[in-house]
Amino acid sequence: MNLRQPNANESTGTFNRSKSVVPMSGICSRCVDGCRGGCEIWLSSFRGREVLYPTGFGEITAGADKNYPVDYSHLSIQGYAVGAVGLPKGVTAGPDTALFPAVNTETSYGWNKKVKMRLPIFTGALGSTEIARRNWEHFAAGAAISGVTLVCGENVCGIDPGLELDSKGKVKKSPEMDRRIETYNRYNEGYGEILVQMNVEDTRLGVAEYVSKKHKLDTIELKWGQGAKNIGGEIKVKTLERAIELKKRGYIVLPDPTLPEIKAAFKDGAIKEFERHSRLGFVTKDGFMKEVARLRKIGFSRITLKTGAYSAVELAMALRFCSEAEIDLLTIDGAPGGTGMSPWPMMCEWGIPSFYLHSLTYQFCEEMKKKKMRVPDIAVAGGFSSEDGVFKALSMGAPYFKAVCMGRALMIPAMVGKNIGEWIANKNLPKTVSVFGTTIEEIFVCYEELKKKYGKETAKIPLGALGFYTYGQKFKIGLQQLMAGSRNFNLSTVTRRDVMSLTKEAAEISGIPYVMEAYLKEAKKILTD
Repeated sequence: MNLRQPNANESTGTFNRSKSVVPMSGICSRCVDGCRGGCEIWLSSFRGREVLYPTGFGEITAGADKNYPVDYSHLSIQGYAVGAVGLPKGVTAGPDTALFPAVNTETSYGWNKKVKMRLPIFTGALGSTEIARRNWEHFAAGAAISGVTLVCGENVCGIDPGLELDSKGKVKKSPEMDRRIETYNRYNEGYGEILVQMNVEDTRLGVAEYVSKKHKLDTIELKWGQGAKNIGGEIKVKTLERAIELKKRGYIVLPDPTLPEIKAAFKDGAIKEFERHSRLGFVTKDGFMKEVARLRKIGFSRITLKTGAYSAVELAMALRFCSEAEIDLLTIDGAPGGTGMSPWPMMCEWGIPSFYLHSLTYQFCEEMKKKKMRVPDIAVAGGFSSEDGVFKALSMGAPYFKAVCMGRALMIPAMVGKNIGEWIANKNLPKTVSVFGTTIEEIFVCYEELKKKYGKETAKIPLGALGFYTYGQKFKIGLQQLMAGSRNFNLSTVTRRDVMSLTKEAAEISGIPYVMEAYLKEAKKILTD
């Protein structure tokens, strides 16, 4: 069975002419001379490198759709008819106390100084993409009022049109970074935090020094990579002048906007956009430890690391280095990727898939425990969208996994809320929304709840934040139901015994017992004793 049909996908705006397609190549079984389009090979014949990327930059997010042999759907959640663990101290378990709304969904992370979150989820890095910039108020306010951490991704200062550098080429002023941090902090209630992420260019520009000095941030995040790609971050640029500006700031810009032939092609209209790429990092233990020490000297009390779907070697490096450096949170992002700009073939065809990578992570954590090394708090990422998947991940990785990082799934509610506001203002609500009402109060089921809390200030909260919060409440209640069903009333009590493998292959990969073997000894004892 082919796990992915290549050469045609909505993300790249391509399709096969024929209904019959060769599985391996994705080429129509009967390719016709004179075909008017439009598979990826056909489109690549005259648009070249453009076809590597999802279409509609700034307007869409894209998620790889490769169907891996094993994923979290191969686990199922155990349910029990007796017991209750994790209830508040002094509370006796019973039908009147073990109620699912009483389940505590809070989590925390940090080596010494913990950060609490109301939910065990937080946003993926929202960095220099256009969709992150345009929707930032909605994402930031939504994460803050929901009590979860928000990650401000790489290159925000580097692409800021208002960026001012000092005589040493370091950030002197970045209005865009200021806006991002101030928006989140304006709504933050003591749960969650904003993490600013740094890559090679950010380090060279002095982003850490800037956000520490001006905004007094407690935490900074180093970045090795992500599940979407194993090269640096990228965006698209529409004008020649902007492309040249970013090249002067030290970025890789393709095609090279300074070349006469490229300028000519842009003038002709053949080249319609440029790509801005970040550099590859080169990780060494000595370099990592020195950078952590430098950041602490700057003033950061917490340091986190984000890494991607690299080989088992890099995974082991991340865990060992983070343990020795006392890193506060290690986020491990598996394949396939989801993003607004990463190359489509890379999103689909590189890296260790999430279920496999997270299983390896647990194995390595156990090895570290045997060696009496402290395991850093861990978050995992890579394809999660709902509370059942988060429960499974936290259970499989217990007690090491503290939270799940979610990308597109937390962007969508904010964009939906924002769009509903625009549709109301323009008096063109689609029927999919108007069936629930025509006013904000009628449409948003959590509106009155927020109004009670914030009063008149509710009107100032971006509607995208209401979308984010409303999704978060659905997530919370769904998670409470799943946890109560497994008789866990606190996330700290969830264990690997609360999930089972539905296939032998999943059991072999994860070490989670096969469904026909889970609790079998205990069951037989009841029958035979």
